[in-house]
Amino acid sequence: MLKQNTTAEFFDAVHSRQPVLGLTHSFYRYPARFSPLFARTAIKAFTQPGDLVLDPFVGGGTTLVEACVLGRHAIGADISELAVFVTRVKTTPLSDEDLSTIHSWADGLNGSLNLRNPPIRAEKWIEDGYQRNISSKNTWPIRKTLELVLAQIDTLPCEPQQNFARCALLKTGQWALDCRKTIPSASEFRRRFFTNLLEMSEGAREFSGRALDADNRYDIHRPFRSLCLNRSVIDIDSQPELAGTPAPKLILTSPPYPGVHVLYHRWQVQGRRETPAPFWIANCLDGHGASSYTFGHREQPGLTNYYNQIHEAFGSLARIADHKTLLIQMVAFSNPAWQFPRYLQVMKQAGLTEVKLATLVNSSDGRVWRCVPNRKWYADQKGAIPSSREVVLFHRLAQA
Repeated sequence: MLKQNTTAEFFDAVHSRQPVLGLTHSFYRYPARFSPLFARTAIKAFTQPGDLVLDPFVGGGTTLVEACVLGRHAIGADISELAVFVTRVKTTPLSDEDLSTIHSWADGLNGSLNLRNPPIRAEKWIEDGYQRNISSKNTWPIRKTLELVLAQIDTLPCEPQQNFARCALLKTGQWALDCRKTIPSASEFRRRFFTNLLEMSEGAREFSGRALDADNRYDIHRPFRSLCLNRSVIDIDSQPELAGTPAPKLILTSPPYPGVHVLYHRWQVQGRRETPAPFWIANCLDGHGASSYTFGHREQPGLTNYYNQIHEAFGSLARIADHKTLLIQMVAFSNPAWQFPRYLQVMKQAGLTEVKLATLVNSSDGRVWRCVPNRKWYADQKGAIPSSREVVLFHRLAQA
């Protein structure tokens, strides 16, 4: 039973419309992320310092960031190399010396970012299609600026610094290209990039300080603090790094939504022209395709592939859980009338039992629902679509 004030905080968190700010949360706008306030409140309500929190669909890393600064151990997993890159950057502490080195590097960039400089083409990335749809009359100055900055990344002395700079460039590229009607100029892009570096440095400094404070406060001494795996959640129970690890106290996640079109792995440039450029900027590979990121094509009759893979995924989670593990997930549906009952049935088949907490109810079905205003999954869609309504589900292992 939750305390009354905790219940109120949880409801506020579920319905929060606050912008995603603070710590390292704003490093990249990952699709379908839930709010840091929701993650923070759930972790504080259902775990204690030193417990393990797991997010098997880690996305932008919100769960792991919050777990780290709250003194919990954190494990994430995602099939997308881009998601893992972003999460690792967000959860890597940087020292003041690291940040000073990055700022000095940025100060020396100006002369090398002139568009009149000879091009430094990323030939292999171009050959593999990673610059698709970003070389038009309007976008080529952004593409060339990206190339010029990326050519200087390796002059930073260590990988965490390089990845931080890549993430700042990724954030700026998303701002400049993704779902924009008007593409900014190269000079505007450069100014925004330097501004992002400074703002992200403040977030990194806050995260590093609070993570260190949590370590000192709770005297945590374990082989790992935060671990993010590039893999599917299916069969995650066989992952060697998890051998000997205690069962997670909390699994907090947002899985792919059934029948909902979400572009996890692309930007949309000037309409609905997709580009895999974010993978090129992050120096990672997009080797799967849209259906892999969403557990199947959204228009497949009955969503058979989706439900088969969700069954395998949550079956794997059930095998690493114990009777104390609580699974909290936020999910939405393109057609709730039939998809939601089927989803609950699959959870049960995977060995999980739904838990309805008497104090956490805002609907006649005994669950917590929330509406997301002006939900937008891709360039020309916006408004009150079915997936604007999300439900928060609680599950535990079924009794043997």
